[in-house]
Formats: sequence, structure tokens, C-alpha cells
Amino acid sequence: MTVSTPVVPSRGRLRPLGLSEVSLRAPGFWAHRQQVNGSATLDHIERWLERAGWLGNFDGGPRQGREFSDTEVYKFLEALAWEYGRTRDPAIDARFRAVAARVAAAQEPDGYLNTNFGRPGQQPRYSDLEWGHELYSYGHLIQAAVARARTYGHDEFVAVAVRAADHLCDVFGPGGIESVCGHAEVEPALVELYRVTGNPRYLEQARLFVERRGHHVLSDIEFGRAYFQDDMPVREATVLRGHAVRAMYLAAGTVDVAIETDDDELLAAVARQWRATMARRVYLTGGVGARHQDEAFGDDFVLPPDRAYSETCASVGSVMLAWRLLLAYGDARYADLIERTLFNVIATSPSDDGTRFFYTNTLHQRTLGTVPPPDEIVPRASSNLRAPWFTVSCCPTNISRTFAGLAAYLATADDDGIQLHQYAAASLQVGDVALDIDTDYPVSGRIAVHVRRSPGRPWTLTLRVPAWATGATLDGEPVEPGWARLRRRFAEGETIVLSLPVQPRLTYPDPRVDAIRGCAAVERGPVVYCAESSGPSVDTFRLDAGQPLTDDGAGGITAQCHIVDPPDDDWPYLADRPDPPFEKAPVTLRPYHDWASRGPSTMRVWLPLA
Repeated sequence: MTVSTPVVPSRGRLRPLGLSEVSLRAPGFWAHRQQVNGSATLDHIERWLERAGWLGNFDGGPRQGREFSDTEVYKFLEALAWEYGRTRDPAIDARFRAVAARVAAAQEPDGYLNTNFGRPGQQPRYSDLEWGHELYSYGHLIQAAVARARTYGHDEFVAVAVRAADHLCDVFGPGGIESVCGHAEVEPALVELYRVTGNPRYLEQARLFVERRGHHVLSDIEFGRAYFQDDMPVREATVLRGHAVRAMYLAAGTVDVAIETDDDELLAAVARQWRATMARRVYLTGGVGARHQDEAFGDDFVLPPDRAYSETCASVGSVMLAWRLLLAYGDARYADLIERTLFNVIATSPSDDGTRFFYTNTLHQRTLGTVPPPDEIVPRASSNLRAPWFTVSCCPTNISRTFAGLAAYLATADDDGIQLHQYAAASLQVGDVALDIDTDYPVSGRIAVHVRRSPGRPWTLTLRVPAWATGATLDGEPVEPGWARLRRRFAEGETIVLSLPVQPRLTYPDPRVDAIRGCAAVERGPVVYCAESSGPSVDTFRLDAGQPLTDDGAGGITAQCHIVDPPDDDWPYLADRPDPPFEKAPVTLRPYHDWASRGPSTMRVWLPLA
């Protein structure tokens, strides 16, 4: 049976559900974003792909864009494929066919497909494995084809990807080029193509790429081989490192290879790296990547909020990796990280109308931003407000494909029942079980699960209780963070209620995170909050942790602060501890994912304590 979902492992603790088994329902936080993606973002992306000339590259004209711009077309196609799988809208299918035909026309007879190499006036094929992104581009082409195969069936576009994969195996297989791509991505794609076609050649090629990585098969660069994860073999690494997007994609592909080859040692290596990374190298928002110069992880506990790179694409990769580990092990910690990342990075990047995006996601904005022009491409890291398009526009297309297939991350099944991982208004139909989930989460913590259909035998309903949810109840009975399980013969028409405590709370950093020592952040349920101001700089705010935090009834949280007026002196260092004057004032904190939605502002997540 074809399962319309991004990841279909052959084994694991949990089985993913397809878009025909679980769907988001309006109204709801995620249903709104999915609707905006389908009605506005897809159109926005297609217009910019045409305007920037990146789609036209496949038509044979003068090439436009960066060396990897082909991938934005492929991610757009993947988003269309999941959107079609969700809606079955023939207009979406027609759009997919039109773009796919232009891609197919550019493929060479031997299967090679890349608009940046091998043509007159261009570098030869595979002449720049460090930076050329050729295999990375194949990866996104193949993932788009996998989405098409799982939501529509095998068509000419799927055949294009198969020919490209065969070419790739011919060139980089045994006896061929014994190297890897500087940007991992093809590894998870090849495994999913193996899962779609059953051709073991693709799995073996993915395994070769994983095993080659770390043996110095790429040239050294100014950032070091760790940038490419080519500094040490995957099995020997203890933490994720280097370029954050590359690291996440490689780890995701490694999990896929480990699952399909029954290599539990390799799987355990990635799980070990994930645990170490979550403990030392991840921002409160779930964002990863603390360094701008190489878009990379920082060292342990080096997490400066004002220098956070926290690229949106890295968080998409983080969700991909955590989802695979969740399916493999069934550990609630992976779902907790997915939730944190979805609400505080994935939801933060796009504007509410779906036509502007953050590329990076700082946790501290010191100056008022400048609104980018609506008709200009802007450099990726220079935009301090959401921009319509970037010279490197990987994030808008990555967000779009994630939102289109988001329902696939809500729940799973196993031989004993159904597991709910993420909470949103949704409907599930899994075999002889049908459930409706009603909730306005995260506004409230009430999740009501209505049983519409149930077999006449016992089965287990499992609900995730987030790590922050101390005091949660299930049908009025206390439950601990982790998994709450009910096993019985459920009656059709009954309702199960999970209540999660979503009152505001203070969060304090590990003292080893130097950059935020002496600070606190405010969270409510899964949502991180921030201080935001279009007037006085938020750098004058000092949080009074001894005063209560209160919901203001309009989506904000009121915190009592000292508004400090620091002295204006000729020298910023004093012999005595400064005690500047201050006034007490209530400050309204807003969800971080909404920051800058009301215009340019200063912003900070971590507030110094009064």
C-alpha cells in the first residue's frame, strides 16, 4: 500500500500515517498556516521562481541564480505534490505537470540533470564537489519525485528522478568517483527512492555516501572539514557539528540507511549525537546554528542570542531528523523537540500572509529593522525583517513543503493502537479506528479526542505529555510527562480529554551558557515569548522574577519589569557595580513567532533579571 507521507521506514517502533489517514481541520493554529501556504505561499514562490529566472534555467536560456537554484524548483514541486495529496485539487496537479515538464526537458540522455554544469561555457560535471551542490540538487529532485509517487503514482516525473538516480549510481558507485557532495541531502532521498521502487541499488549508494563521509574525501577549506561533516566518520562522531543544515540532512539520511540495513550501531551513533546536541547546542526556540560565518553549530553552550543564526532550513532538517528517530525509538523527547521547533522557528519564519520570510531567526534584535522592498531580492543574512525573496531562497520553499505535508507529523500507529504526538484540530482514520481531535491549542491546553469509530476489541490510545507539562491530567487523573496511555475497548461517541497546563512560566538557562547568565525567558505551553518594542529599546527592560506573570486576555503575557535608564558615560567600565535609576512598569510579552508582525521593532527573548 502506498503511504502518502515523507518517511516510510521498513521497521521501527512506530508506523507513520499518510495524508489519507490524518488531516488538519479548521479553525486551528496549523490549519491556518497550511491554508495560507496553499492559497498564497505556493503562488508567491512560483511567481518568484519565474521572475528570478530560476525556472527559466530549465528552458535553456542564460542561467540565473546561485549554483543550487535548481533545488528551489524541486522543493516547490515537492510542496505541490504534498498539497495535491492533501487536497486532491486538479488545479494543483496541473501546475505540477506544467513545471515538471520543463524540468524533464532539461534532462540529458544519460540521466544527468543540472542547469549549472556541463553546458557550453560552464564548468564540467562534478568538477566542484565541495561547493557545486550537484548531488544536493539530485536529492531534492528525488524527494519531489518520491512525494509525487506517494500522492499520485509513478509518472514521467518519477521516471526522470529514477534516470537521474541511476546516473548517480553509475558515476559514484563502486569503481566510480569515491567521494561525496559538500552538502548532504541526496542520502535520505536515495533511501526514500529505494522504499518507493524497491531497487536496492539506491539504498547501497546512500550507504556508500554515509560511510565515505568523514574520511577526508573533500578538500579542506577555511572553515575546516567539519563544515562538510567530513572531519570524522559518522560512527565516531559524538555531537552534530559544522554547517547546521548539512549536519541535519546527513544525520537524517544516516538514520534511514541504518534502519534499512539493520545497522543498529549506526542508528545508535546518530541518537547519541542528537542527545548531546540537544543538551548543549540548541536554542530555547529549538533553533540550531550559532555562527553566521559558516552557518554552523557553535561549541558546547556557545549560544549567543543576538548572534543566533538559527536558519529556518536547519530547523526543517531538525524536524526531519527528530521524526525519524521518533519512528525508530518511540521516545517522547523527539516529539517534544519537534513541537518546540514547529511553534518557535517554523511558525516564526513566514509572515501571516505567507509572502515574507525570515531566513535567520535571532533571539535578540537590538535595532529597528528595515522593511525590505516587496519587489527586490535581498541578501539572506542582511534582512532583519521578513523578506519576500532572497538570493538564497531555500527557506521559503522548505517551509512550503513542510506545511503542505504537516499532517503526516501529527500521529503514528503500531500493532497495539494509535499515538498522538502533536496537538491540533484534526481527523484520523486508521483502519477500523476514527478519531476527531478538537482543540485550540496552544491557546488552551484542552485536547478533546472524540471516538467516532472503534473496533469491538481493546486497543491503546497514547497521548504525549510534553516535558514542560507538570500537572497535566487525562480524564481528570494526573499524568506525568512522557506518554499517557489508555488501553480498553473504547465506545463509539466517547470523549477523552487531555488537559495540559499552559499558564505562563519562567525558564532559566544552564549557567554554562555565558551569553545569557543572569537572564530568564517566558514560555507558555510550547510557545516561547519575547519582549518587543517599536519605541524604547528592549535592552532597557529588567524582568522582576518575583512578580507574577499573567495572561492579558489578548494573546500576550504581562510581566513586571524595571525600565532601566543606564548612565551615559565616557567609559563603559566602572569601579563599583552600577545601580542605574529605574521605573517599574508592566511589559506585554508576545509570542516569539509573531515578532515583527506589527512593524519594525527591537526584540529579545532572554530578559536580564532585575
